[in-house]
Order: sequence, then C-alpha cells, then structure tokens
Amino acid sequence: MASSAMIDESKTRITSRSSLIDSIGCGINGVSVIDEEGLKRKILIPKYLRVAMCEAIQTKNPNVGFQENAAADDDKNEVPEAPMVVFVNSKSGGKKGSALQQILQEFISKEQVFDLSVVKPHEFVHYGLACLENLASCGDLNAKETREKLRIIVAGGDGTVGWVLGNLTELFRQNREPVPPTGIIPLGTGNDLSRTFNWGGSFPFPWKSAIKRTLNEAITAPISRLDSWNVVVTMPAGDTLELPHCLRYTEDYTHSQDMEGLPEKTSSFEGVFYNYFSVGMDAQVAYGFHSLRNQNPYLAQGPVANKIIYSSYSCTQGWFCTPCMSTPNLRGLKNILRLYIKKVNCSDWEQVRVPSSVRSIVCLNLHNYGSGRNPWGNLKPQYLEKRGFVDAHADDGLLEIFGLKEGWHASFVMAELISAKHIAQAAAIRMEVRGGDWKKGYMQMDGEPWKQPMHKEYSTFVDIARAPFQSRMITRE
Repeated sequence: MASSAMIDESKTRITSRSSLIDSIGCGINGVSVIDEEGLKRKILIPKYLRVAMCEAIQTKNPNVGFQENAAADDDKNEVPEAPMVVFVNSKSGGKKGSALQQILQEFISKEQVFDLSVVKPHEFVHYGLACLENLASCGDLNAKETREKLRIIVAGGDGTVGWVLGNLTELFRQNREPVPPTGIIPLGTGNDLSRTFNWGGSFPFPWKSAIKRTLNEAITAPISRLDSWNVVVTMPAGDTLELPHCLRYTEDYTHSQDMEGLPEKTSSFEGVFYNYFSVGMDAQVAYGFHSLRNQNPYLAQGPVANKIIYSSYSCTQGWFCTPCMSTPNLRGLKNILRLYIKKVNCSDWEQVRVPSSVRSIVCLNLHNYGSGRNPWGNLKPQYLEKRGFVDAHADDGLLEIFGLKEGWHASFVMAELISAKHIAQAAAIRMEVRGGDWKKGYMQMDGEPWKQPMHKEYSTFVDIARAPFQSRMITRE
C-alpha cells in the first residue's frame, strides 16, 4: 500500500511539473522528447562553411574559404534541412542572455551562434553571407543550398530584433535574395514582436528543452510578412541632440516644398520602426526610465523588475497628476502638433484634428503594444464601416493612429478595459511640431526614446512612410 501511494505521489508530481511547463509558453506546448542528435542534423551547417563564414567576419574579407572548397565533396558535409544562425543579445533578459548564448553554442556550434556585442548584424550580412554567396558562385553546391535554406533566430528584445531585421533588408536593396526569415527568442521587457509571431512574451531560461523545442519549431514553421516604416525628422539646423541607436543623421534627404515653417538651414535624421512611433507623455516616461536605468545599471535585473520600475516612474512624471494645470498651453498635444495623413491610393495630405484631451499620440503597426496589450482594440464591423477603418494587420500597409489622455486613461487602456482614442488609419503620416510655450518634446520609436528640441519660430517635421520591402518572419504555429 505504501509503495502504491509513493507511485501515485510520483505520478502527481510529474503531472504537476508537466502542467507547469505547459503553462509557461514560448516553445513549450507539451513534454514530448526531442531527439537532440536528430535536431542537430537538421540545423548544423557543414563545418567548412560555418568556419569560412566566421573567418570572413573576423577578417572582414568575404573571399576567404575558397581553398577549402574541395571539402564540399565530403559525404559528411550534407546540407541540413534548415541551416540556422542565432544572434544573441548577451545583455538582454536581465543579463541572462550570456547564459543562453553558452547553452546554444554548446548545443549547435560556436560558429553558428553570434554575440551581438562582438559580431554586428551588418558584419554578418556584408561578410558572412557574402562568403556563402561567393562560394556558391564558384560552383559550391553546398554553399548555394545553405544560403537558400538559411534561417535566423534572434535572442533579444524588440530593439534587438529590429536591429537585425533592418540590416537584413539591405539584401533586398542589393538584390541578394532570398532574405533569410527570422524567428525570435524573447529576452526583452515588452517582446511585442515576439508575441505577434507567436513566440511568446518571455523565455524559460532553466529549461534546455525549451531551447530545443524553439529551434525544432523554427525549422518548419511558416513564413509571414511584416511591414516596416521609414521615419525622417527634419528640424532647424544648429540643435544638438543625443540620438538613440535606431536613428542616424542623413544628408541625402531633401524635404518637400510644402513643408512651410522651416528655416533655410535644416538637419535631418532617419530610422526604421516595426512596432510603433509615438510623441508625447508616453515617450517622456520612457525617456526618463531609460535615463534612470543607464545611471543605475543595477536596476536592470530582468523584465519583471523593469516593468515595476517603469510603472512607478510614470507616476512621477506628471501623467497622472499633471504639474501644469495652471498653464493650459502646456497640457494637450493639439497646442504644438498638426497631424496630416495620406490614405491608401491617395497622394494628397489630409489634416486630421488632434483631440484636445490627448497627451500622447501613437502610430501602431502591430496588434501588440506595451507587453502584449491591444490598445486599438478588436473593433466591430459596424464601427469599422462608420469610421472608414479596416481590420488591422502587420502587413496591410497601414498604421493605426490613436491617442492616450491622462495616465488614468492610459492605465485603463493598458488593462484592456477600454480602447484608446481612435484618430485615424493612414498609409503615410506627417507631424508638424512647433514649440510655442514648449521648449522640448519627447518622441520614441520601438521603445527607443529621445528628447526633441522645439522652437517658437520654426517647425519640426516628422514624415513616416512605408518601406518598400517587407521583412520575412518565422511564425510559430
């Protein structure tokens, strides 16, 4: 009887543990065992090719590896079903990314797992992939097949994923297709890109089985499309500001003649976003949070700690209890911002009224925002027809524009008790910002905020247009 009780108790523990694993998500749907050696055979790039790619990156010379081309005749160099390269942000996940990198390198190979603090995405594109292409052009069939089948996994937050995707789009511009599709291991705070393509909102670090399951699913998972959006900010010359890494100054941009309110001398910077662009109070909170975390690195202990600090910090920034109630001109964005849009198949700009209560405007590409929330909401067909909207998708060539009012409104929106203030859907957006009583504003793009100088006499323009190429995303089923 005692023995029977012990067996029952053991079964209960196993069942409970399985249920726990099932509930975590991101790569764990069940407890079926994955054959480790079989999985390796499906993703491991032939050794001479992966070594050649690493040498090309290290030496910044895509022409290395030709002397080993004869190795392609070796039967052991069979090309796998889905050759895979993994990029890891070792600083993500509360600094746990480095532990994940070590596990991945032990499981796959050191030559197929890159630390983004050491190997940048553009170096992989310019040298690693170019090395495969050069070998293929010289008749190496293994290199040709590996290049065509290659899949990429990015372990990091939304910013890291966008960084890699942005560099991969260079392949479109250079006619170096196919562009490898990208899957995600979520290590960031919000992980909205990961959620959108069903890779989950977090990753269970202790379980090696989760890594195996993620890689295994990425082998055969289908490919979806993702819009990306170009942003160009044109402002009076002379102002200096610290740009986040997602933006860069450009001298190639010629602003439109209908941009009235600019001085003779201007400066411009540009970037690309995949999830959202916003201006206003939410960007101010994000800027303050990032500054606080940079000054106190010990606070970056993981997604949960980040969310707690972020929520607490937002309460100190005047969103809930504004410190400028006696100065009406400093309350709503309508006092400093004009909003223009272009609708689908329309070449003319249409001015859209900014509601007086709105303190933050967000231009959203995905369903997910702020750690998986859907502020646009699931709108009924009757409402869509009434407002002239269509169902929102990540590849429909449209941005959803909504507003957040005071912090209480934003809190209810983020709790998904109500929808945000719907403003418009647009195929292109222009914002004209002029300071008035405001001396600075705040903007952010995919979680990367900056402080934007503003002027009484001159305007600053933000132009947003769809990029000509869509990213290819591995979508977990």
